[in-house]
Amino acid sequence: GYNTIRIPFCTQMLDAASTPKNIDFTKSPELQGKKPVEILDKIIEGAGARKLRVVLDRHRPDSSVQSNVWYTGTYSEQRWIDDWKMLANRYKGNSTVVGFDLHNEPHAEATWGSGVMATDWRLAAERAGNAIQAINPQLLIIVEGIEQVNNQYYWWGGNLMSAGANPVRLNVPNQVVYSPHDYPQSVYGQSWFSDANYPNNLPGVWDKYWGYLVKGNIAPIWIGEFGTKLQTQNDRQWLTALTSYITTNGLSFAYWCWNPDSNDTGGI
Repeated sequence: GYNTIRIPFCTQMLDAASTPKNIDFTKSPELQGKKPVEILDKIIEGAGARKLRVVLDRHRPDSSVQSNVWYTGTYSEQRWIDDWKMLANRYKGNSTVVGFDLHNEPHAEATWGSGVMATDWRLAAERAGNAIQAINPQLLIIVEGIEQVNNQYYWWGGNLMSAGANPVRLNVPNQVVYSPHDYPQSVYGQSWFSDANYPNNLPGVWDKYWGYLVKGNIAPIWIGEFGTKLQTQNDRQWLTALTSYITTNGLSFAYWCWNPDSNDTGGI
């Protein structure tokens, strides 16, 4: 029943000198000698042949670690935007590619609506989103949240408390999708997992941080990541509650992850 794949990539992958690693060419000989972006082409081609749609996720600037914000000392904001423009041109007219997840899990110093150019993720999403739309106005612009708003902390990229009052404004309307990430106690021991009312308190937590956007008919939500190895009762209760919340509210989602080797969640 899945119809979409969220494909992570890093900016470093698009460097001219970057080469792919850890591919078993006995199983995929057609990938021999290809650049990373050409391998992405093949994945997208394969997805399209199976009637799947693809969301591209700028997961991190380099291949080793995530970044708090959308740029680093090595990879600038302009490079981030230029890469998205290149990908928008590359897949323009390709109906398989439906959305761009602008940057994975802004957190720490990332702000929303502060007006500070170096940290305001909302403004950065507008700059990138408008640059993408100038090339392909049909793409969904997927915007994750941040970590904390007014000292109220949530998952990295999951806090969308400010998006209702300070929405992402793009030149082409009705193309923004907000995308929280949500995880269970085994990933990190958030306070709500030890609440006396757990797991019945969870819908209220989700309503507060991101669900209100859908319930108030403000904007669509696509849960970009959630997952668990289901090894504890607490985790199992969390997943049961979240899938019920997804069903009740008609939400879209991507599960983390397809491959079986995620340290936090295993595979689907």
